[in-house]
Amino acid sequence: MADPLAIVAGAGSGLGQSLVRAFGEDGYNAIGLNRTVPDGGAVRAVDLSDAAQTVRVLADLIGAHGAPKLVVHNTAKLVISAFEDTSDADFEATWRAMVLSAVNLTRCVLPAMVENGGGTFIVSGATASLRGGKNFAAFASAKAALRALTQSLAREYGPQGVHVAHVILDGIVDTEASRDLHNMDPARMMHPNDIAQTYLALAAQPKSTWTHELDLRPMGEAF
Repeated sequence: MADPLAIVAGAGSGLGQSLVRAFGEDGYNAIGLNRTVPDGGAVRAVDLSDAAQTVRVLADLIGAHGAPKLVVHNTAKLVISAFEDTSDADFEATWRAMVLSAVNLTRCVLPAMVENGGGTFIVSGATASLRGGKNFAAFASAKAALRALTQSLAREYGPQGVHVAHVILDGIVDTEASRDLHNMDPARMMHPNDIAQTYLALAAQPKSTWTHELDLRPMGEAF
């Protein structure tokens, strides 16, 4: 039998690429989707905020590899600015990157997963999914909307056999970009490979004990 398909939407450098690698090492046929294609790895270029483009790429993947057993929505757009300096375009861009992309993705994969007997759909959240911080109005409003969307999807598709989970990444993910931005000791950051192992554990949960929401944070992180 062919390896089950795993799709990582938002497969840029950092966590996205770590998820693709970890899923592949765990026996999945792991394919990433990203607006731009990073060096290395199996990644398809697609703008998930474009419905027609998303339908075309996902139909091609599902036609070639079958319905996915594991899908991760990991897209993000970070806008940090004072509220009065945050434009309508900023608010719309964060919503399109995180919420509309999830809507387009789920419309393509969830019905196929149901028809194929189920699977796991994981959404990467953030501290901002729960509370909005100063200068994060655009980002937090989109992340909170994404969390609510995930709750609705879990209630609708859980009874149909799809495990929908929301993971709150309550900390800074260790990437080159985040090290430059935060000037933080990597020991106090979240390691992408460790996050990937938690996602795999969620995908392996039996139906009698599904986790819907899980929060992850590095040791010593205040909460």
